[in-house]
Amino acid sequence: MRTVKARGVELGSGVPKTIVPIVAKTREAILEKAAEITKLPADLVEWRADFYEELFNTPVMLETLKALHSALGDTPILFTIRTKPEGGEVAPSFEDYSAANLAVAKSGYADLVDVEMFWGNTDWNASASSVSQKLVDEIHAAKCLVVGSRHDFSATPSQAEMVSTLRNQQSAGADIPKAAVMPKTKGDVLTVLDASYEFASKYADRPFLTISMGPKGMMSRIACELSGSCMTFGAAGQASAPGQIQVKDLKEALNMIHMAQQG
Repeated sequence: MRTVKARGVELGSGVPKTIVPIVAKTREAILEKAAEITKLPADLVEWRADFYEELFNTPVMLETLKALHSALGDTPILFTIRTKPEGGEVAPSFEDYSAANLAVAKSGYADLVDVEMFWGNTDWNASASSVSQKLVDEIHAAKCLVVGSRHDFSATPSQAEMVSTLRNQQSAGADIPKAAVMPKTKGDVLTVLDASYEFASKYADRPFLTISMGPKGMMSRIACELSGSCMTFGAAGQASAPGQIQVKDLKEALNMIHMAQQG
């Protein structure tokens, strides 16, 4: 399996990497949170730009991203606009969504851009949508990496469906396929781990990310080395999704599990 490098961080090798989200609404609050994160063991930062009040004012948004890039130093940035159908804060047209993501990719201030790969399609066996595929290609042309994503905040699909959606994201060119789902039972958490292991052992040719959300799914956030997931989201205060663990505690758990795997 090949690895993916986001500046100095190699995804898909060694200890799974920690990524901390910023969910603030204003430039000032975003930069304040960035300063806090630089003191924590975060390998990457996700800017959840769907929380930002000036998201679709592109010049202002890019200036904020530039300031964030400067504040974080060598820490890579994942830029994410999470839409309401996938659990986010905004419901843009695809044209506005695509334009903002492409502007970010071309700016050089983000290392990875999240693309919702199945725009308007809820079938977990479906191929990536043509518009999402086009956006992936455009972001790659701008020399930026893509985290392909799919979310279900209400349920956990079957193991076969989760494997299918990861395979389809991989086929569509996502550098890091991602699937995040909500468990209703402990068995649903095991379904996510089993799907991850099946994808990793049979189909994956690149790093990927899977998450079982909420308190029930917390185990999936620390068991990622066993299942094959390349990174996991931790919190620095406010979480961006249910079940996130504070990043200091998360990093300790990941290192402990990695050492155990080394014998």
